[in-house]
Amino acid sequence: MIEGSVTATRQQARVAGWLYLLLALIGPIGLLYVPGQLIVPDNARATADNLRASGALLRLGIVSDLAHQIVAVFLVLALYRLFRAVNESQARLMVVPIVFVNTLNDIAALVLVSGAEFLAVFERPQLDALAYLFLRLHGEGITVASIFWGLWLFPFGMLVVRSGFIPRALGVLLIVAGVGYLVSAFARLALPAYGPLVSQVLSPLMVGELPIIFWLLIWGVKGPGAAAVAAGPSAIGQDA
Repeated sequence: MIEGSVTATRQQARVAGWLYLLLALIGPIGLLYVPGQLIVPDNARATADNLRASGALLRLGIVSDLAHQIVAVFLVLALYRLFRAVNESQARLMVVPIVFVNTLNDIAALVLVSGAEFLAVFERPQLDALAYLFLRLHGEGITVASIFWGLWLFPFGMLVVRSGFIPRALGVLLIVAGVGYLVSAFARLALPAYGPLVSQVLSPLMVGELPIIFWLLIWGVKGPGAAAVAAGPSAIGQDA
């Protein structure tokens, strides 16, 4: 019976790994690639022209934002089921901010360059400036959300360290990545002149989030803690 439970737990870990990988593949499209293609720093007119010429690209970014947040919901549920036997209270802390509302900024930018009749009361430079503003607001919303993405990695990392079925080093890397997210976000908000430099310096720390994805995909759960977590919280408590 325990062996069957271990197999089920391993499959559950791999489901979480696939969801995590999907999140890692979808997220950068809307978070990095699309803004990098459309936004010309400090140039509202050029940015608006890019937007008019490539509205479909921004729509792709919107779909990416929404899709990766939907996947994030299912990922958190999968991780909660996997780790609740380790520490249920900490597993409940693995929440991610739902930034669906932030996509409204991108939608607003699309509307502003759409040429809709009701916008005729505005001059084109005004519309360009407003479109640029909303795209920048979307970026700032992502910066705020990244604070919570960093905070989420702390309970996740602690659960990995305590689990006994995933190497502790991977949990430490998650916590280090969380520190990277937090410091980078606060630098961008509090010290905008140095924010890009700080993010560049700390980007290697954020890569610490990646190894757990491949561990979950390839090995799932492994080691003496696998049988304990399959048996339930009481077995883990006795093992400790």
